[in-house]
Amino acid sequence: MKICIYGAGAIGGYLGVQLARAGADVSLVARGAHLAAMKANGLKLLIGDQEHTVHPRCTDNPAELGAQDFVIICLKAHSITGVLEQMRPLLGPHTRIVTAVNGIPYWYFHKHGGDHQGSTLESIDPGGRQWRELGPERAIGCIVYPATEIEAPGVIRHVYGDRFPLGEPSGEITEDVQRLSDVFTKAGMQAPVLERIRDEIWLKLWGNVCFNPISALTHATLDVICSDPPTRALSKAIMLETQAIAETFGVKFRVDVERRIEGARKVGAHKTSMLQDLERSRPMEIDPLVTVVQEMGRLTGIPTPALDAMLALAAQRARIAGLYAGTVLPSPEAKVAVVT
Repeated sequence: MKICIYGAGAIGGYLGVQLARAGADVSLVARGAHLAAMKANGLKLLIGDQEHTVHPRCTDNPAELGAQDFVIICLKAHSITGVLEQMRPLLGPHTRIVTAVNGIPYWYFHKHGGDHQGSTLESIDPGGRQWRELGPERAIGCIVYPATEIEAPGVIRHVYGDRFPLGEPSGEITEDVQRLSDVFTKAGMQAPVLERIRDEIWLKLWGNVCFNPISALTHATLDVICSDPPTRALSKAIMLETQAIAETFGVKFRVDVERRIEGARKVGAHKTSMLQDLERSRPMEIDPLVTVVQEMGRLTGIPTPALDAMLALAAQRARIAGLYAGTVLPSPEAKVAVVT
């Protein structure tokens, strides 16, 4: 089984080490100092007091690798469209693409049913290029729950978690998704195959849509956001708007909003990915985590005043930092009061 991890950063590197240790034929696509260090010294993973080093094929030129059985995309979602040309040599007639990304994936409306069957979402797939060039029929959904970080070039530190739920857009338990789950499990990770993968996508996004932008604006960690009454209330308001949108598309939430917030609080003094990106001057995931929910709200006609306000502020903060070039629409309900 040939597996290419496209974007061997913190999560991709963690997956690469674990899969290589389990005997999978793994290749890593990376760049810069991280790639140079992996080529020179291998890729090192630190888990607690254990240290594991592997020496998989590493490159910044996917054409060297040839067609794969699975391509696991571990890039930030907004980066995918920019690498579609480079990804093509990895795609054979039976290659499956595993979207291990935050937010709503490009294939979301593939085999979805209903009025939006086959639709694309401009905020996450501009012009529908991912849909056309990667193909929704190749996709396998994957939700990333572990927290990891690049401690130094070529060195990944595992912080917590090992769950990577998987699922076909159709809900079928196919041979492909079962094979992938089996190799993840052999590598010491939890990878249950879900019949309703979209429910799990929204469960994670439910927190990301509010905690990430609030943290980027306030620099507060999860425990603070979820403990301070005003920011907890704002989070809940955004989450309830998000829940109403998701349920319109048939999503079922297996926990209620208070339990989801409380779960985030218990994570402790954790900086969200959006705050980390802001602090490290990296492009921020505004569109895959927030704008896409607004876009789906517009599709359903559900108003999102709390989300719209938060999105406007977060996008402006990101633009001022030079980390976002997108366009955010004003709330259709917004009115200007004129005092005379």
